[in-house]
Amino acid sequence: MIDYVFGQTAGQPWLVNALGYEACFEMKTGRDRSRPISLTTMADAREKLIERRDTHLDQLGDKLREARVQRIIGRILADTVEETVGADATIPEDDLQYVEDLGLIQARPQLAIANPIYREVIPRTLTWTTQVLIPQETAWYVKEDKRLDLPKLLAAFQQFFRENGDSWANRFDYKEAGPQLVMQAFLQRIVNSGGRIDREYGLGRRRTDLLVQWPLDEAQGFHGPVQRAVIELKILHKSLEATIKEGLAQTADYMDRVGTDEGYLIVFDRTPEVPWEEKIFVRQEQYGKHRIGVWGM
Repeated sequence: MIDYVFGQTAGQPWLVNALGYEACFEMKTGRDRSRPISLTTMADAREKLIERRDTHLDQLGDKLREARVQRIIGRILADTVEETVGADATIPEDDLQYVEDLGLIQARPQLAIANPIYREVIPRTLTWTTQVLIPQETAWYVKEDKRLDLPKLLAAFQQFFRENGDSWANRFDYKEAGPQLVMQAFLQRIVNSGGRIDREYGLGRRRTDLLVQWPLDEAQGFHGPVQRAVIELKILHKSLEATIKEGLAQTADYMDRVGTDEGYLIVFDRTPEVPWEEKIFVRQEQYGKHRIGVWGM
């Protein structure tokens, strides 16, 4: 339990106290003093804390609008951070120190968002207005067996991004991470309908990892069977085939780590002169034991 709380908060005092208060006093199961606080209860408390965006978390929005914060967080989200800082690098040292002092990032051992809760809150905060403008119907992408039809959802996003991607991505102050943020805003409907999305990104990863989790039994929720699927987001930095080759290895590795056989690789080609007819494609690739859907856009 202690390891879980520290892992989710990195010891940030407000987050630790807020998680404890939510689990012990706000949640009905926690108020029953005859039952111990379980890891499941604490995980539920984490989700409620993120969804509710209490004052401390809500105030992050103001900090995220600051130019010096944008310079650091935007490049972590888009993974365009250089491996060095200083006079000859793209990140001024005083900006890096400022954002680290705010508690938003960790600089050692690797430059990354400070903790898993902030990894969830930051993209949700950045995409909030986009989320509310995207239609949130759920029935069309839930199959009769209660599983998410992710290929259908990704096909819808592919068409949406083709029609609106540039204009929507440019709405964000964090333009370098625009495609990833649009995708996460689109997928937020899954969270709003009872699912979860865990995010991983950081210096040198050259991708954003999304783990979609969808409970298959409404009565049991996340205490029962859960569909898990990996969605890997990559920006095209080299040739398409080299990007896909690298992305397949990364997607398969993440699938192995989270224990799922459902994975998808999304490649965003931001080259202005390349027509959409060449950017848009769908294909299946075999990587080891995994069959991975590859989507270009």
